[in-house]
Amino acid sequence: MFTRNLLIALFATGCAATHPVAELAPLQLVQEARAAPLTEDHFARDTPGNLTAAQMKEIFGAPVFLEAGARLGVVPVASGYQPEDALPLPSVPAALTSALEGAGLFEMATEVTTDWPTDRGVGGLRELAARYRTPYLLLYRQRFVDDSSANAWAWLDPTIIGALVTPNQTLETDGVLEATLFEVQTGTLLFTIYARVHDSTTATVWHDARKLAEMQRRLQETAAKELADRVLEKVRRLAAARPQGQPVQTASLPQS
Repeated sequence: MFTRNLLIALFATGCAATHPVAELAPLQLVQEARAAPLTEDHFARDTPGNLTAAQMKEIFGAPVFLEAGARLGVVPVASGYQPEDALPLPSVPAALTSALEGAGLFEMATEVTTDWPTDRGVGGLRELAARYRTPYLLLYRQRFVDDSSANAWAWLDPTIIGALVTPNQTLETDGVLEATLFEVQTGTLLFTIYARVHDSTTATVWHDARKLAEMQRRLQETAAKELADRVLEKVRRLAAARPQGQPVQTASLPQS
């Protein structure tokens, strides 16, 4: 019996070696095709500008830095960045000029009079820069929105004296002080900084315009240092990005 069982076991082993069990092929998982990168402008219906794709590529590929030994002009501008022709009463341009010149980042910084240019647009800004020989212009403008509304004191308005002498209205002003560094030769804007301000007060109905103007003047004086500090921070970063061991020049962009 033992011999018979041994023969059966050997026979089974030989069959297994002669006819191996087929292995299952690995499971093939279906892979989703990856999206191809964009190679075309799918927004061709947008209003076209005057820059070609090659010019845009050159602009975006060019390094951005502050030239060594450059001069800077600080110029107040109005809507549309036209040179401001109003009386230069705001004190912020003077504060910006002093801070930038004192930091030693420019050979000289100067406030700019806006009475010279014949063109009130960007061409006028370029003319001003050429006259002052300042390859950089820091464009400053300020805008305010005023509002007045009745407050709790208004319940005395039915009495003539109460309406005239009580602080029955709230005056509010919201403003934005803006500083933009304009590289004149290339026509590029290197940065823009907004300082947002707000103030409110209760007042009588007399001389609203004068009270609002005084509120705005105080806001300008308060925000001037903050704006100057933020401008200096940006300018320092541009100076730090200056190429080392290379002649510092600003190349003109190709004409469209």
